[in-house]
Amino acid sequence: MVGQRRNKPKEAASEPLHSPRFVQARRRRRRATGAGEPQLEEEPREEAERLELPRAVGCGRLPGGSRPCSPRRTRKLKAQTCLQMELVAKTLFLRRFQFFNFFLEQLRDKMQLLRRRQFSFRTTVGVAAFIGVLHWIHLVTLFENDRHFSHLSSLEREMTFRTEMGLYYSYFKTIIEAPSFLEGLWMIMNDRLTEYPLVINTVKRFHLYPEVILAFLYRTLVGIMNLFGLEAKTCWNVTRVEPLNEVQSCEGMGDPACFYVGTIFILNGMMMALFFIYGAYLSGTHLGGLITVLCCFFNHGEATRVMWTPPLRESFSYPFLVLQMFILTLILRTANNSRRHFMALGLANVAFMLPWQFAQFILFTQIASLFPMYVVGYIEPNKFKKIIYVNMISVLLCFVLMFGNPMYLSSYYSSSLLMTWVIILKKNNIQRLGVSEPNFWLIQGCGWLCGTIILKFLTSKILGVSDHIRLSDLIAARILGYTDFDTLIYTCAPEFDFMEKATPLRYTKTLLLPLVMVITYFIFKKTFRDVLCVLSANTYLRKQLLEHGELIFHTLQLFAFFALAVLIMRLKLFLTPHMCVMASLICSRRLFGWLFCRVRFENVIFSLLTVMSLQGCVNLHNQWSIIGEFNNLPQEELIQWIKYNTRTDAVFAGAMPTMASVKLSTLRPIVNHPHYEDADLRARTKIVYSMYSRKSTKEVRDKLLELHVNYFILEEAWCVVRTKPGCSMLEIWDLEDPSNAANPPLCSILLKDARPYFTTVFQNSMYRVLKVG
Repeated sequence: MVGQRRNKPKEAASEPLHSPRFVQARRRRRRATGAGEPQLEEEPREEAERLELPRAVGCGRLPGGSRPCSPRRTRKLKAQTCLQMELVAKTLFLRRFQFFNFFLEQLRDKMQLLRRRQFSFRTTVGVAAFIGVLHWIHLVTLFENDRHFSHLSSLEREMTFRTEMGLYYSYFKTIIEAPSFLEGLWMIMNDRLTEYPLVINTVKRFHLYPEVILAFLYRTLVGIMNLFGLEAKTCWNVTRVEPLNEVQSCEGMGDPACFYVGTIFILNGMMMALFFIYGAYLSGTHLGGLITVLCCFFNHGEATRVMWTPPLRESFSYPFLVLQMFILTLILRTANNSRRHFMALGLANVAFMLPWQFAQFILFTQIASLFPMYVVGYIEPNKFKKIIYVNMISVLLCFVLMFGNPMYLSSYYSSSLLMTWVIILKKNNIQRLGVSEPNFWLIQGCGWLCGTIILKFLTSKILGVSDHIRLSDLIAARILGYTDFDTLIYTCAPEFDFMEKATPLRYTKTLLLPLVMVITYFIFKKTFRDVLCVLSANTYLRKQLLEHGELIFHTLQLFAFFALAVLIMRLKLFLTPHMCVMASLICSRRLFGWLFCRVRFENVIFSLLTVMSLQGCVNLHNQWSIIGEFNNLPQEELIQWIKYNTRTDAVFAGAMPTMASVKLSTLRPIVNHPHYEDADLRARTKIVYSMYSRKSTKEVRDKLLELHVNYFILEEAWCVVRTKPGCSMLEIWDLEDPSNAANPPLCSILLKDARPYFTTVFQNSMYRVLKVG
């Protein structure tokens, strides 16, 4: 009987939709097919679609508790139409918010599907790529809105790269303007312009591998486009407001500044794509990756400054730290790791350390987080040993690639690796002491900490780098309250100050801080309970209890990043993104499975995202509303005067930010620059900055002549500027040179009359060039 009706779909379709004959036929088909089989599968597709249409309109969830109608009941078409009209009227006019409630229910259903559905690899990569492109557009828009970069001349673009940014970009410019790539590389490896008359290897000193790679890519791209006759850039004349003259502005990947900045934004766009994958993997659901990305966007101003200062070292380095931590999370979670995982970890370590001199201290905090996990038992000894070996190989490889830079071997990071290796080898000997397990843990921890500190100072003395300023030295100065000339030059800068008091409030408004605190509490609670159980459990139970070590690692790393950000505001770039990654754990079944059994998962996540977006959208709007245009006429006049009124071998000295611009745009030799970590450079800068002290004019002039200085650029603002109490140049010098504290400021004397030891040869509203007599 059923088979006959399958062969006659047209006859079935010709019957009235709710006729008695049709309803009886449906009932007969149900009895024939059995109760366990789907009903619609036995009907033609066309007939099923006609059945579903009335149910969608008149038989769904009705407002006001109305009883749904039954498809088996025979109704007249007119009565059914009246009922539908009544329901629509009640929904539209009497229950105005029913549509909104229905929309929310549908959205929650979609979120439930997003949580349960396992996306394919292609879909995951596609979503990540879309997020990466979105972040790239966001960065480009903010950068363009702030400076109107696309309409600036080449000189104006170079002037936007202030302080050390201009120094780094100058070496990229040197390579691309050289006759060949290898000649340009040789020029920056034998540079005499940066610390005249010294010849230094700037790749070794300033970690210039990003500039070397970008210069190679730029020359290759321009060469290919010229080969095929393609235009690499578009140029036009820009008319500026009086008294500025007309300038030429070029745009496109063939313009060096646009290419340089564009590649940095592409790299950081890819980083946001990686954040999505990272959050999804850590939380176990793609919704966790979405939460990580939204938190990064909502707290974008606290998470990065790449859109304002693209050439800084962290702009190149930090994306590889995100990759490194993702790979390490994969290793910690996976029981059987392949060799490829550890190779990828080593390459990510190298890519993170090569561009940035402060990267080693960040990796030291990572080892400090992993070591207690190994001691307690969250990491298998063999796996931990492989991680340590990979880190050791990474340090040695960076040491070789950086031409034997001793900073890599004398850091806390290298010392901690050696001490960890020693403790792993001597662990059995320590166990023979017969102490209790908590004491056994305590002995290993104290031995590691004390041994790391002692070994660090020994290697620094042996390798002769004890006088170099590192991130660890600045942190120690913060903790101990120690101040001198060198530390004040750093800590008086806003980015090296303590974290602003308003920062936690900004985290709270977007719910990032409360959310991470809740997650951290549950991880800490679970860890504390597991450790107590471990102390009374056998070996097999220990292995079962101490799982999910990646959660412990991220929590310990969060504490380390929080401490660094509190002491040095610049290091928020590590704390905020890590908090965003931790926020993805709100979707983790391991932590909150008990909650989602009682409360609908979609309700929790949707409510959370709604509240976060209230302040998050305000933050994004504030960023997008920043509109500006770069203009620095006094500095432009200074650079033009130097280019056309001084010899090419004239040596200049002055404030570190200005010296970077002078070297970049005029190619004149300088004696000091903003890369302040080197001990010799700090001594040179101290002599140069004595122009803002209370020393005698003759004494300062004699010191400048010893450095072969021909011209000194005096900035009137530096004579009186005071970023905060104790941070004016006079206050710093009074602390450093109390014997001259009663003398008048030298700067004031030079502004009145620079003779007889100096001669004023150029002057405008901001700068005064003094020729050293």
